[in-house]
Amino acid sequence: MEPLAERMRPRSLDDYIGQKHLVGKDAILRRMIDSGRVSSFILWGPPGVGKTTLAQIIAHKLETPFYTLSAVTSGVKDVREVIQRAQSNKFFSSASPILFIDEIHRFSKSQQDSLLGAVEKGTVTLIGATTENPSFEVIRPLLSRCQLYVLKSLDKEDLMELLNRAVAKDVELSKRNITLAETDALMRFSGGDARKLLNILELVVEADDSEKVLITNEVVEDRLQQNPLAYDKDGDMHYDIISAFIKSIRGSDPDAALYWMARMIEGGEDPKFIARRLVISAAEDIGLANPNALLLANATFDVIQKIGWPEGRIPLAECVVYLATSQKSNSAYLAINEALEIVRKTGNMPVPLHLRNAPTQLMEELGYSDGYKYPHDYPGHFTPQQYMPDALNGYKFWKPQQSPAEQRLEQWMKTCWGEK
Repeated sequence: MEPLAERMRPRSLDDYIGQKHLVGKDAILRRMIDSGRVSSFILWGPPGVGKTTLAQIIAHKLETPFYTLSAVTSGVKDVREVIQRAQSNKFFSSASPILFIDEIHRFSKSQQDSLLGAVEKGTVTLIGATTENPSFEVIRPLLSRCQLYVLKSLDKEDLMELLNRAVAKDVELSKRNITLAETDALMRFSGGDARKLLNILELVVEADDSEKVLITNEVVEDRLQQNPLAYDKDGDMHYDIISAFIKSIRGSDPDAALYWMARMIEGGEDPKFIARRLVISAAEDIGLANPNALLLANATFDVIQKIGWPEGRIPLAECVVYLATSQKSNSAYLAINEALEIVRKTGNMPVPLHLRNAPTQLMEELGYSDGYKYPHDYPGHFTPQQYMPDALNGYKFWKPQQSPAEQRLEQWMKTCWGEK
């Protein structure tokens, strides 16, 4: 008998739960599927949110050959063999065969290179699935040939719909008298992961041989404590522990940060994943309070790529302690977010004429670059002039925070601009 998660795998978009922003009525991916013409794309999202299922539904809907490769077990030779089979199975005017690659972030550069020609020529329609940010792990030429769609963790409403459907319609569970008296523990342990939710449900039901199965929070917690490895908890650890790790660095607790990193190391986490999060933390949480933090984090990332485990734990630990004990500032993070929000609200404001480039005589006659003051021609390499669009002149995005490094920057800005 197949596991419950496989038995409940939807076969059509009408049965698909979640991701309404992609496959709901009039959503972008839904329109593309209904049109019968699907271009290559990558699905990025946490485990158990329907990436593989969506790829299978698309292949079924388009009635096209469907090939699957796992980045964990496939090499360049396997990729080329699949492409050759796909080429021989492609018929005139029919949709290209679909090549689904699970965990595409684990494909090496050479493996990804071997896909480029087939994707560019339309020999196959590539659908990649990844839990990692594709901009870090997928080569730029391949990424540029694919659309990117972000899948979200399932919310409580989605998970409840899945639970009720499983209890009422699954060929095995529907034979049992199951009552979902409490579901908070199921929601908490599943962490937005549909597969994990169904695995937990199946585990709890199979462990109960009574005539009526009453599911409560206490029953779920007790069952999972007795069988800690009986369900897929990697995704939960992956996202909960990295959250605790980053928050410990942000909260200036080096000991807690080291503990959570040790948990990740012992759990088999990819060292590059940890290093990337340190780079992000250095920019987002330490920022201008200690600009050296970003330099060290970036150097740590480079070192990790060169040495890997187990020695990689040492530069990672050094960087973690440095970031956690550094003064903190998120002024740059807040500033760019505010600037983006203003741009979205105000649209494309015109560039002031004196800031425009004037490569032609016509542009000079129109006043482009007229009146621009070259700062290096002035004492201190500064002279006041307007750089903002007219409607935003005087607006401040960056607001310095209370760290010695930023106070020095603020003082220099006051020397230049006064109290502007």
